[in-house]
Amino acid sequence: MSVLLLRLAGPLQSWGASSRFVRRTTESAPTKSAVIGLLAAAAGINRSDHARLAELAALRFGVRIDQPGTLIRDFHTAHHQVTGKAMPLSERYYLADAVFVAALEGDHTLLTRLHAAVKAPVYAPFLGRRSCPPAAPLDLSLHEAGRAEEALAQAPWQASAWYRKRYNGHTPEGLIVLREAAPDEQDSADSLRDQPVSFDPSQRRHAWRTVVTTTVPVPGRATVPARHEPFDAWEDESA
Repeated sequence: MSVLLLRLAGPLQSWGASSRFVRRTTESAPTKSAVIGLLAAAAGINRSDHARLAELAALRFGVRIDQPGTLIRDFHTAHHQVTGKAMPLSERYYLADAVFVAALEGDHTLLTRLHAAVKAPVYAPFLGRRSCPPAAPLDLSLHEAGRAEEALAQAPWQASAWYRKRYNGHTPEGLIVLREAAPDEQDSADSLRDQPVSFDPSQRRHAWRTVVTTTVPVPGRATVPARHEPFDAWEDESA
């Protein structure tokens, strides 16, 4: 198995898994369906090309939270372009200044094609919503052999320079990893409905996926005891 690593960073990100109608929430980390959709767009795969999309959806997925970001709320108003009538008011949630490392594990030939696609995308990538462009190139590295959990444990810490400074030259105790459960981990796993089944706009469908939450040491972490505030999954400032 090979592993493709992506760096997902931007001013705003939004990764909805179950939000609908007028309240659009975000998960605390990228969803599999959104990242697979990002890769499909980069490769120029049509939404109706079920065979190629199924090939991408079969990849094993994991994500590491390198910089959790801040949860913010946008009170959204809109008017119909033609009639001028007011559209329903909505609340949309985003992660501000977050950084993640996403890992996709699978066939080397497929991941090589996807690696090339994110370097020269057919369609511009976005981080969950079209209003959320990435702040930097997505491609981080391609490992010809290995597992997703190994790659996520070894990849250099990707947090922004200003975020690192809050730890006074040190690093946090560990980084949270969310990854697909192995067969022997099913009993201790959580469920998230973000396994893509269909990207057809008229019939979008997602299945449940089992997810394990672990913590990995920060690669290259200083051995001197760090003096820093406790690690928070994220700070909710939506009020």
